Amino acid sequence: MHHPTAIIDPKAKIDEGVQIGPYSIIGADVELGSGTVIESHVIVKGPTIMGKNNRILQFSSIGDGSPDKKYKDEPTQLIIGDENTIREGVTIHRGTIQEKGVTSIGNRNLMMAYSHIAHDCEIKDDVVLSNQAALAGSVKVGNGVILGGYAIVHQFCSLGEYSFCAMGSAVNKDIPSYVKVRGNPAKPFGINSVGIKRLGFSSETIESLKSAYRTLYRKKLTTDEALSELKSSVVITPEISSFISSIEGSTRGISR
Repeated sequence: MHHPTAIIDPKAKIDEGVQIGPYSIIGADVELGSGTVIESHVIVKGPTIMGKNNRILQFSSIGDGSPDKKYKDEPTQLIIGDENTIREGVTIHRGTIQEKGVTSIGNRNLMMAYSHIAHDCEIKDDVVLSNQAALAGSVKVGNGVILGGYAIVHQFCSLGEYSFCAMGSAVNKDIPSYVKVRGNPAKPFGINSVGIKRLGFSSETIESLKSAYRTLYRKKLTTDEALSELKSSVVITPEISSFISSIEGSTRGISR
């Protein structure tokens, strides 16, 4: 299951059924779950824990230390869940002790060619980073978020679940759940209705989110005024609750 040219550190823990391709390097303190496929010319450094049935394509660099100048090669972590696809030339860095010390990635995510995930990022499930999309340090990405090609996100920003960043977006504020943004700096332009419709969200749910969006962005209210109106005038479904929570939890201010 391992090509003879692969270099595997004896301190790595490799489950049965893992495939490691030609010229790949698996370092010490790396754990690879069963069913994972490492293609050719991949580097995985530890401490990194990777779950089951992941696939990493050629020339990716996974689990290296952060280039942050504060980082001094401390043994921080990268934790990756199950069934992720990491395409060609992707770079993912471990955490730093100045922050959480852990970069975490959930399940069923797709990192397309040459995308980048910096130190201490937290990515949930079913996220898509399109080609050349890049996250700076300590970015939080909710379930189902999609970043278009060449989209970039400033450090410490949060992207609410099922939000959408259009191609080339430069995100420097938090994005509420379900909201689409575009431009430099990124500005909102509606609810991600096409994306969530494809996922089976009902027409009623989509309409309620559009109404909440209009309250926040179209009524010329302050953020606090919009939140107060939303809480008093709409049915608080799980989706509306997520929309409200992503605004209330913002630490950088929301994109407006």
